[in-house]
Amino acid sequence: MTRTALVVGELSQGRLAGATHEAIGAAAIVSGSPAGVSVLLAGRSARTAAGELARSGVARVVVVEDPRFDAGPPAVLAVQAAATAARIGVGVVVVGGTTFGREIAGRVAARWDGAVATGVTEVAPEGESVRVRRPVFGGRATETRVLGGPRVVLAIRPHAFPTPASDGPTPPIEVVPAADLPAPLLGPIRTGVESAAAGAGPGLSDAAIVVSGGRGLRGPENFHLVEELAASLGAAVGASRAVTDAGWRPGSLQVGQTGKAVSPQLYIAVGISGAIQHLVGMVSSRVIVAINSDASAPIFRVADYGVVGDLFEIVPALTAEIRRVRAT
Repeated sequence: MTRTALVVGELSQGRLAGATHEAIGAAAIVSGSPAGVSVLLAGRSARTAAGELARSGVARVVVVEDPRFDAGPPAVLAVQAAATAARIGVGVVVVGGTTFGREIAGRVAARWDGAVATGVTEVAPEGESVRVRRPVFGGRATETRVLGGPRVVLAIRPHAFPTPASDGPTPPIEVVPAADLPAPLLGPIRTGVESAAAGAGPGLSDAAIVVSGGRGLRGPENFHLVEELAASLGAAVGASRAVTDAGWRPGSLQVGQTGKAVSPQLYIAVGISGAIQHLVGMVSSRVIVAINSDASAPIFRVADYGVVGDLFEIVPALTAEIRRVRAT
C-alpha cells in the first residue's frame, strides 16, 4: 500500500536546497509517483522558491509566507510541518539529509506522534508499513527497519536518492497562514548568518565529489595538490582532523566523527591513513578512492580503489590527466 507524503522544503538564500529535490525523489518512491507528494515551503521567499517546482509533477506546493520562519529556529518549522501533515492527511513526512533536516525530523515525529528514521538510503512501501535501509555503527553495518503505524518521518542520506525528472505537470500553489506557533519557540531570533571558511568549489556537505587531504601531504605548502585535483573534478575540498588540528586548513573542512559527515558519489582520500574517527565521516560514500604510500593503511580496507605510491607523483599526474580529458 502506498501512502501520500509531505516533503518539508529547506530554503537557502531564497532558493530550494538540493536536499529538498532529493527528498521529493524519496517521497515519490513511497507514494508511487510525484503525484502523491505535497511540498511545504515556509518563509519570506517561499512563493518565489515554489516556482522552482514547476513541472515537478507533485500534487501541490503549500506556501506559508511568514518571516518568522526565516528568523526563528528549526523548531518553528517543525510545528508548521506537523500541522500541515495533519491537515492534508499524509502518512509520511520526508526531509532532506542535512543538519537542518535531521533536526526537523525528530521534532516533527515528536509533535506528530510518528515513527522516525534518519540517514535513510533506501525506502519502499511494505504493506501498511514503510521499509527503510540505512548505515549504522559509523557505516560498518547496514540496518533494515520496518516502520509501522499510520505516521512515518524520514530523513534521507545526502545523494542517496535521485531528483525527479522535470517533465510533469506544474503543481498548484496553496498559500496558507502560519499555524499557531508557540511563543517560547519564537524567543531565539537569528539576526545574521556568517559563512564559515571553506574551500573553493561546492559546499562540503552537499558535494557529489569530495577530495580530502591528510598528514601524508607533509605540510600546508603541499595542500594545493588536493585543491588542484578537486578543482579539476569540480569537487569540494576536505581534510582529516590531523590537518585541521595542525592549522593547515580551517576546521570547517574537517571530515570525520568530530567534523562533517559526507556521502558523495566519489570520495578521494589523499595521504589519509584512515583512522576510525575519519572513516565514520565518509565510509558511506558511493565510491572511495585512496592514495597512500602505506599499503597497510586502514583506509584501504574501505576503499573501492586503492593506489599505493608516492602521492607527490600520483596526484599531479592524475590532475593533469583529468584536465586533459575534460579539455577534449
